[in-house]
Amino acid sequence: MHKANDYSRSREAFSRACSLIPAGIYGHQGPVEGCYVPVEAYPLYASRAQGSYLWDLDGNRFIDYMCAYGPNILGYNDPDVDAAAAKQRAICDCTTLPHSIMVDLADLLVSTVKSADWAFFAKNGNDATTGAVMTARAYSHRKKIVFFKGYYHGVAPWTQKIDYPGIIPEDVANNLYVDWNDFDQLEQVFLANKGQIAALIAQPYMHGNFQDNVLPAEGFWQKVRKLCTEHDVVLILDDVRAGFRLDLAGSDHFYGFEADLICFCKALANGYNMSALCGKDFLKNAISSLSYTGSYWMSAVPFAAAIAAIQKMQRLKLPALLLKKGETLRSGLSAAGKKHGFDLHVSGEPALFYLRVADDESLMLHQAWVAECVQRGAFFTSHHNHFLNAALSDADIEETIAVAEEAFAAVKQRA
Repeated sequence: MHKANDYSRSREAFSRACSLIPAGIYGHQGPVEGCYVPVEAYPLYASRAQGSYLWDLDGNRFIDYMCAYGPNILGYNDPDVDAAAAKQRAICDCTTLPHSIMVDLADLLVSTVKSADWAFFAKNGNDATTGAVMTARAYSHRKKIVFFKGYYHGVAPWTQKIDYPGIIPEDVANNLYVDWNDFDQLEQVFLANKGQIAALIAQPYMHGNFQDNVLPAEGFWQKVRKLCTEHDVVLILDDVRAGFRLDLAGSDHFYGFEADLICFCKALANGYNMSALCGKDFLKNAISSLSYTGSYWMSAVPFAAAIAAIQKMQRLKLPALLLKKGETLRSGLSAAGKKHGFDLHVSGEPALFYLRVADDESLMLHQAWVAECVQRGAFFTSHHNHFLNAALSDADIEETIAVAEEAFAAVKQRA
């Protein structure tokens, strides 16, 4: 049996943080976003990480299924990636002139990603998606952008909603929204806004928060690709979250189509801070025309880390590895729920999956089960999809399933 964790040092640190940092911890990794429910079941600060494990400030060890919300794809402190980064750091990092390793990474990405003719580098996923939208507008001289409802493409004002704090009508005045997998609705929006749409931006499948993940319907992406081509609309794939997990050639390749622009970030450099926007030749002049850069966008160390990470993913045949691990874990978790009389829905792709205990529409039962898992050392969050990494062992998966069984038993006993 796994004992419940103590988080007293995390709580002390958070109390101090609240007087110094807005919200104490802001963003997805903070307790105010609604992914840590109930908050008392979760640690709030880390002390160290290694491989598939994360230790909190109180010394509790977790098998980490959030993977830093995606960047940890090979394992924390991967020796090959860290060695490449250290070698480059000893030479130079952020310099007046970019180091030529930038060209080496661009070459590797273009040869790896099927739809890429060029690569442009930044720091965050938000940088890549914003750059993609700006590129599409520069190319087309049009304003409107099509989104699928339930999307998440970053935190820039154009990605948010009118009722969000700090967002004004002008920020989202050119946004058009359609339902995922509804091609007829999409086609009608294109016809109603003919000659006005710059781009369609979408994730490879619907992997939003607070909802089951939904894969593309058979033939959906092929029809979308054809529609965008017919209307000269730039097709942007936001592969920030799923990129390299499904297919090293890009998630568009995995689903059998080619995007015009494809955005990468999380898994690109195994935790080193960088993102990339790749695209087709016909958009090269448009992105070259942008006034768009950042103080650290050309720093050399993350380029070296990304080269090492991509090369290691290639050697490991990573998507096949994650598929196998994910299928084993998903079936084990579902069986653990069934054993105790619960219906655990597991949706999405095995390498990037979403969990929901479907026996209670209020989601309180689901939150209670996730909390019991966390307190026993398997780090999930209540309403976000989950990530796997190459360092996750068969023993880790077995332990996670055992934790899930204990958690279901505890929830059942309380019911």
